[in-house]
Amino acid sequence: MFDHTSRYYELDTITLHTPGGRHLSYKRRRFLPQAETLSRVLEVRVKEGDRLDTLAANFLGDPEQYWQICDANNAMNPFELTTEIGRTLYIAQTQC
Repeated sequence: MFDHTSRYYELDTITLHTPGGRHLSYKRRRFLPQAETLSRVLEVRVKEGDRLDTLAANFLGDPEQYWQICDANNAMNPFELTTEIGRTLYIAQTQC
């Protein structure tokens, strides 16, 4: 269902059997890792016009891996990471 580079790839799939006989499958909830436990390999300063997808493409080789930058910076809202020019962002070692 999910590509091996997805943050949801390793989560278990659960099936709920309803009283009406329906079978509903879903992925278990993903808990964010504590950024302090990740292996930070780089620090970058946010510049005017930076976006997480372009940062992920430049530093992780894949724009869809922006979520790894979010995890490394304890961010629930990805847009907050690039609003402050000059902010330091951590890039963690990729999990995929």
